[in-house]
Amino acid sequence: MSFLKEIERRRTFGIISHPDAGKTTLTEKLLLFGGAIQEAGAVKNNKIKKGATSDFMEIERQRGISVATSVLAFNYHDKKINILDTPGHKDFAEDTFRTLTAVDSVIVVIDVAKGVEEQTEKLVAVCRMRKIPILVFINKLDREGKDAFDLMDEVEKKLGLTVTPMSFPIGMGYDFQGIYNIWEKNINLFSGDSRKNIEDVIAISDVESPELEKIIGQKPADKLREELELIREVYPDFNREDYLDGKLQPVFFGSALNNFGVRELLDCFVEIAPTPRPKESETRLVDPKEEKMSGFVFKIHANMDPKHRDRLAFVKIVSGTFERNKPYLHVRQGKNLKFSSPNAFFAEKKEIVDISYPGDIVGLHDTGNFKIGDTLTEGEQMSFKGIPSFSPEHFRYINNADPLKSKQLEKGVDQLMDEGVAQLFTLEMNNRKVIGTVGALQYEVIQYRLEHEYGAKCTYENFPAYKACWVKPEDPKNEEFAEFKRIKQKFLAKDKYGQLVFLADSDFSIQMTQSKFPTVKLFFTSEFD
Repeated sequence: MSFLKEIERRRTFGIISHPDAGKTTLTEKLLLFGGAIQEAGAVKNNKIKKGATSDFMEIERQRGISVATSVLAFNYHDKKINILDTPGHKDFAEDTFRTLTAVDSVIVVIDVAKGVEEQTEKLVAVCRMRKIPILVFINKLDREGKDAFDLMDEVEKKLGLTVTPMSFPIGMGYDFQGIYNIWEKNINLFSGDSRKNIEDVIAISDVESPELEKIIGQKPADKLREELELIREVYPDFNREDYLDGKLQPVFFGSALNNFGVRELLDCFVEIAPTPRPKESETRLVDPKEEKMSGFVFKIHANMDPKHRDRLAFVKIVSGTFERNKPYLHVRQGKNLKFSSPNAFFAEKKEIVDISYPGDIVGLHDTGNFKIGDTLTEGEQMSFKGIPSFSPEHFRYINNADPLKSKQLEKGVDQLMDEGVAQLFTLEMNNRKVIGTVGALQYEVIQYRLEHEYGAKCTYENFPAYKACWVKPEDPKNEEFAEFKRIKQKFLAKDKYGQLVFLADSDFSIQMTQSKFPTVKLFFTSEFD
């Protein structure tokens, strides 16, 4: 198959939502339809240690939440689907924000009873800022929840979207009978049996036909006709260009746990979703159809297999083809690297691949060469934009609880920081190490992983900081900067890459510093010009 055909086949997307909206369950059901797995795991039932297919780490299985983005791929209708299942929990939002740099579109999952929640608002705001095409899946229809029209209104108001329903529920909660598929003009009847892989689909070309009463009954048929009439009057018709430009968001209804409404979503998605999109680098816009390979690291995962102490760097291929054993330039380090066993992911299995195309995610075994945001090319000096570190909101000193294991602790902290799990700051004054995270739950994850993956134990104590500000003086040699360093020495640290950081203890302190030292610029992300 030709290079351009391979690009046309790719669909790379992320699934985002507030925790517990059913994101991981939806991922699993998509894999089930793609034939990538044979049966669904008991996702939320923590008593069953099986866990969802996409929850790799032991701590995820214990707590029933996803803490790291997982990458899954399968083929469906001759399309190659790459899914990035992201953590919904706000304490792991940074991982999700970075993953959104690697997707071409997203599916937002919303719980029918809870509606739009806080974390969903934040994630959708990032998608809108980056003009990522969004598709909405309203989940858990078999439970009592809000009215379908009220939910769509809420999505429009709270998320600032313009929606158009592509399927619509027949009844809700206890009265839920099935879904009318507006996109394909058929009815899918709900049996409530989650073990069924494919449901009963009845084609119905005309909702005015008396056939409808025979299938769902007189009252529900009349109600459905009224609702479809209202949809035609109120909501815009689906237009693919508007969807791809981020101006229109299709909405689907279903119940992922019961494997219902997922096929409609997937069938429509493979038709309308974007193929790999061009990506902005610091020097130019890179088109996927270019012959030369370029890609960037958006995630690093240590110890996917704790027995082998391996680290995988996840690379999104932006242009050209990535070939096994071919040397590529690691732009930041300025050296050529070859990869003898690049991995692709099919459900839980990793496979070595000889060639990957734009849109694909490749896992590269890493001995410590990569950090988040690194670019690989065939020689061109460029790096992709928009993969910053965010200012942490929680800070703690990290102490070694087992002096005999200081090497293991150092190595473990070093590798976990490379993953972007948290950020390490070394105080200028006494070289003590401070760990900064976006969410407090990260400290538990770090402690757990240090002990179980590196055999090291740590304790924490509070460090009184409010925010990390990266420091950039207009002139490093002027007196003002020297004065700033003298006065703030207790609060100055270096990050992992040697950049100077001011660990401010309050918002007031940041404002005072900015007015007192106007030539010393402060930034809340590590990526600045």
